[in-house]
Amino acid sequence: MAPDIASDERRWIQATTVDGSDSAPLSYQQIAAWRENGAVVVDQLVPTALVSQSRAAIIAATRDVDDQQPGDFGSGGSFVFPAECNEFNQLTLHPRLLGAVAQLLGTAVREIRLTQSDLWVKRGRSTAFDDPYDNDDQRIHVDYPNHSLTHPPEWNSPEAVEVIIYADDVSHCDGATSVVLRTGDDDPAYQWPIVDTPGVGEHPWINSRGYAESVLRDSAPTVAQWRAEHLYAREQHVHFQPGTVLLYRHDTWHRGTPVRAGAHRVAHNLTFRKAASEWISTLHEGWAWAMYRRRQTMERLIAGATVDQRCVLGFPKPGHPYWTVRTIAAVQARYGPLGIEMSEYSSAMD
Repeated sequence: MAPDIASDERRWIQATTVDGSDSAPLSYQQIAAWRENGAVVVDQLVPTALVSQSRAAIIAATRDVDDQQPGDFGSGGSFVFPAECNEFNQLTLHPRLLGAVAQLLGTAVREIRLTQSDLWVKRGRSTAFDDPYDNDDQRIHVDYPNHSLTHPPEWNSPEAVEVIIYADDVSHCDGATSVVLRTGDDDPAYQWPIVDTPGVGEHPWINSRGYAESVLRDSAPTVAQWRAEHLYAREQHVHFQPGTVLLYRHDTWHRGTPVRAGAHRVAHNLTFRKAASEWISTLHEGWAWAMYRRRQTMERLIAGATVDQRCVLGFPKPGHPYWTVRTIAAVQARYGPLGIEMSEYSSAMD
């Protein structure tokens, strides 16, 4: 059944249009919404053509997957950056996306780092699974426990941006992301520290909403009641179409909802952190490990990337102490046959 958007507009978070430059695409209002409320939804941040081409690639690659199986997050490694899908890689390092992340974190693009980029398909099913780890109807949660070794800093000092790029239309597939927007410093949903979620402290990690809340009602009834009153009762749904982008935080309450039976919802999940926040882990096996592939996808990507894009992957920026006449020559020797341009690194030394 298609979502009835007109019936209650307050339950939907509508996208606003991005119309700034590549380096500063977001408006003051969009930045303020993310910093104050914990999330903002935008359109026209990334090219819809790249999103559609990425979607077509993963749908074709997963055509034989059984839709009637318990669901889990991710692509199983097949569409993790750097993938063999060029459009997916372009989206991951798209200049407007990097510019938006830098704006939200109040820093330069060269001071942010990519820690996650995963394209995946969530499939709608006609049969619900009695499985506590199924992701069809998720419990409300925050993402920091499986990204960070610590706890997010206090609200006005964010250190990471999470991103979902949607490749489908919510009116065709359902599966909207639900978000609890923060209303201010005294919001009971966002009192610090944020620990009343499955997978933190004494609460066992459970993904399914039904299972998670049932366990909490038995083991921590006060927490279960608080979650019902201040989280589920307030959730709003992201209204998306192909190319819509949700930008949120590690400490934003949210969850995934069921996809319509027989439909697919493709989403591209990314995370960026401040370069200094080393306690936020890279979720994948590492960009350098991808160079152990016959097609040299990562080597060619590094060679053809801009200086900013290389920095986001951890490549030392111009002026870094790593760079000497000899190291510049050595890196040139490694990537020169693939077309790397090193003049900015040399100029920074001068």
